[in-house]
Amino acid sequence: MKPEIAKLGYISLVSADLEKSLVFFKDVIGLEETEHKDGVHYLRAWGDFQHHTLSIEQGDRGYVKHIGWRTKKEEDIQGFKELLEANGVPAIDVEAWATPGIGSSVAFQVPSGHTFQLYYNVERPPVDEHRRSVLKNQTYKSWAKGVSPRRLDHVNLHTSADSSDTYSFMENILGFKMREYLANDAGDVLAGWMSVTQLVHDVALVSRPETPTKARLHHISYWLDDSQDILRAADILRENNFDFVGPGKHSISQALYLYVTDPGSGCRVELFTGSYLIFEPDWEPIHWHESERAFGNTYWGDSITNKELVKETIEAL
Repeated sequence: MKPEIAKLGYISLVSADLEKSLVFFKDVIGLEETEHKDGVHYLRAWGDFQHHTLSIEQGDRGYVKHIGWRTKKEEDIQGFKELLEANGVPAIDVEAWATPGIGSSVAFQVPSGHTFQLYYNVERPPVDEHRRSVLKNQTYKSWAKGVSPRRLDHVNLHTSADSSDTYSFMENILGFKMREYLANDAGDVLAGWMSVTQLVHDVALVSRPETPTKARLHHISYWLDDSQDILRAADILRENNFDFVGPGKHSISQALYLYVTDPGSGCRVELFTGSYLIFEPDWEPIHWHESERAFGNTYWGDSITNKELVKETIEAL
């Protein structure tokens, strides 16, 4: 049986201005800090259970070091390593707890140039009494500060490499399923929304030949419970003098969105709700033509097609 990925785990982010990033993610977005060690801050949303879903550290520029994915079983780590090496992909063992809260993992690059780490074992830090929810099935009190998203949702990646190689790799090696995609007349996939869960996408990959480096991050996304939460987020962002794109609704994924950028790292955050879940075992990927790109991006609301705020990307290693 092939090894399997269970979910998106975390993003390892480097910021050119750590202080600004911490104010943005902790006070404005409303993430909780679980640990600060060796200059790295580890954060999670109020509904996230594992140690962190975002780490931030100081660097000379803003970029993503790697993206973590949790497997379904501990033995899947070795299974993926063998599968990767059998397909000519170097896989590096990472010592358990070298990243706080994350057990032993294997690191590798997908064809787009993005670095992934696969792990299973995690720590679930206890919550201080004054922050803890009375609900046994929830980590922190909701709405304690800032926008207050529930959980990490997905990542959106861009690449100047031949994206067809990465789509094939994601499907055949890592087990992702294509849910919706944008293609041209020649049948080349220009953007694909893929998942290992019932979500429309845990990861999106977009072909962008014009990007300055091979592997880029377009945005990370945190989930809010409903449309009213998105409107509340807009108020909070405006009160804190942040420019943003949205609110609006995507045709692809049918989700409500709002985009805002961390001023310290340049990392864009999508605040995301709505969408739909896929339970059909014989789901056929939804095909969108290149000519429908603008409509696929924006069903209604503030258009993201030509907005500079959402066209920019940061480097991902």
